[in-house]
Amino acid sequence: MKNSRFRGPRLATKLFILMSLALVVIPWFSYQYLKEMEAFLVDSQANAQLLTAEGISTLLNGRSDLFYELPLSPEGYEQLYAHPLNNPIRIDGKSNDWEEVLNYNVSFGSSDEEEESAQIPNQFYLVLGEHNDQVYALIQVKDDKLVFRDRNILRLDLSDHIRITFTGQSGEVRKLVITMTEPGVTTAYAMDNDWRYAIQGVAENRVQGFMSQTDEGYAVEFRIPLELLGSTKHFGLAVVDVDSAETRAIQSITGTLPSAGREAFGLVLLKSPEVLRIIEGLGYSGANIQVIDAQRRVRAEVGSYSPKQLPSQDAEESTWYEPILTGISQLMDKMYTGIDTALRSPVNAPEDHVIKDSLAGKPSYQRRYTSTEGEVIIAAHPIIAQDKVIGTVVLRQNTNRILELRRDALERIINFSVLSLLIFVALILAFSVRLARRIRKLGAEATNAIDIYGRLQTNQLKAETKAGDEIGDLARSISGMLARLHQHNQFLENMPRTLRHEINNPLNTLSTSLHNLENSDSEAAKTKYLESAKRGVHRIGMIVQNLADAASLEDALEAEEFEVIDIQNLVENYLANCKTTHPNRVFEYRGTQNPVLAEVSDYRIEQLLDKLIDNAVDFSPVGSTITVGLTTDATRLTLFVTNSGPVIDADLVESIFDSMVSVRENNPDNRLHFGMGLYVVRVIAEHHGGRASATNLLNGKGVTIRVTLPLYKSVSQPASSAA
Repeated sequence: MKNSRFRGPRLATKLFILMSLALVVIPWFSYQYLKEMEAFLVDSQANAQLLTAEGISTLLNGRSDLFYELPLSPEGYEQLYAHPLNNPIRIDGKSNDWEEVLNYNVSFGSSDEEEESAQIPNQFYLVLGEHNDQVYALIQVKDDKLVFRDRNILRLDLSDHIRITFTGQSGEVRKLVITMTEPGVTTAYAMDNDWRYAIQGVAENRVQGFMSQTDEGYAVEFRIPLELLGSTKHFGLAVVDVDSAETRAIQSITGTLPSAGREAFGLVLLKSPEVLRIIEGLGYSGANIQVIDAQRRVRAEVGSYSPKQLPSQDAEESTWYEPILTGISQLMDKMYTGIDTALRSPVNAPEDHVIKDSLAGKPSYQRRYTSTEGEVIIAAHPIIAQDKVIGTVVLRQNTNRILELRRDALERIINFSVLSLLIFVALILAFSVRLARRIRKLGAEATNAIDIYGRLQTNQLKAETKAGDEIGDLARSISGMLARLHQHNQFLENMPRTLRHEINNPLNTLSTSLHNLENSDSEAAKTKYLESAKRGVHRIGMIVQNLADAASLEDALEAEEFEVIDIQNLVENYLANCKTTHPNRVFEYRGTQNPVLAEVSDYRIEQLLDKLIDNAVDFSPVGSTITVGLTTDATRLTLFVTNSGPVIDADLVESIFDSMVSVRENNPDNRLHFGMGLYVVRVIAEHHGGRASATNLLNGKGVTIRVTLPLYKSVSQPASSAA
């Protein structure tokens, strides 16, 4: 049968596909999140409008008189308002912290180019703000000649100054003058009716101000607490100009509302009792505020909710994703087509159910959508006086800001998605190319490690073996496998040569003995040669037996049954036998005298001791001492055998326990020694969950072989403490 080979997509292709899917899912979830956020913002705006309507209605609660006489256009007052401030103003004579309301400044007076009369009022600009029951004022005056107050003159009207008139808490008219002796902190004084002298010698410290010079004149910044203004909450302001330091005559007085029959200053309305003034101060862009009485008559209205078109880009400035933005926006707009068709009546229709509910005493809001106006949110809150609904405040506002936010968010999502796609594609391609190159390099080196005949060319790999990732682990695993295969191949290659060398010696002895036996006539000589021939045959048998034991050892160990025995007792009995079988060596025991229990095969432990003692006897001088020791720790026991004699080369310490490895060539006797003994020790130790190691003595005159085995678990702690 012909083998078929299926070639799937490459690793780089798979990574690219997976990351592309991920980068498609991310914008989709972003879009879903954007829809949820838009719905949340719309609901938040609706609740905010309802709270605003409630706040406006609170100002009108209990004011039933407003709905009987409602002035729609107050006369006699310039419509100036103290605009609400988010943060307090720093009194330093600068306009840098007035940005939010500076555009609402109002000009008073005439410039020098407009009139050429003797009494030319100076031009000044005024802006008012209110924060935490403090009224802040910024006055920017055009004045070509500054005249400061002389500290030695008691009159306060002989220099440039600012006059303030207001109604106090008890209803009396009070007058203040703000004077400057130099650029910097100003001083306010309560004045007499003629604006000449201070009523008291001390300054009014509750009115704080600061004066600074400008290119066209000077600027004064001051604040006055609302508690000074009484219940009417209004005050008048005028700028007095003195141009001559010698005559100190008043050149002009410019007020906020010059009018015939009044002084040259007027009143600045701060909080009017009229409804129109109230709602004009509360109106804001994109919102329509109506005050409707119980008869559903519109008594006051400010602002417009008409939706503004979103800023469109020119064809030259439009981006490539503009059609995508438009399509997504239209798709999201269709979300609202399912809104109740009953809400699609004209916005100003008096039968709107929110107005009905509000006049019935129930605050409510609704969302309306039309193809021409888009989405409009209507909120209404009742106005109550003496437990009776006397009107309602209706606040209408479009959702243009939310639409702009949505469009900006869509643009950011598209930009982010495209940029992320490009970056991730580049990163993934670079990563996949590098990963594929590493794998190909590793594969090529692994392939070249074996020639076409199956012979190993090297015992290790160099590519990726120092890497810390999974490819490095794979490279190290392959390199270790090659090392073991190379060792096994060396074993197989060396075995015929080793066997020939080891078997040739007894064969030569056997051949020589048989030849001498054939030619000898003496019975004594024949007996001698016959014994020599028997020893040769015996040695050949031992070689074959050792090879058979080593080959079948691992299989034989699998069938062994373990039992708990006292290793210390076994070692002592074994050493007693060694003293009989090896009388030309001195055996010494060192270690614990307490029982040391381990779950092992006693026969295999004795076989392990045989190999260790035989190795020590073979390579130690006659009459030397062989030390056998046994120690324990918390979980393991250590059995060691130390003998004097030649040491092991440092680069061969790790391989001494491999099969067919012999590193000491000068065998004192002619016994078999070709590297099977310590190999058997290692196999038995590892089968019991331990390990074997060899170290040279520090004095360089011997070797120690150690075998560590696990202690019996249930008695590991007593054994450790006894040791």
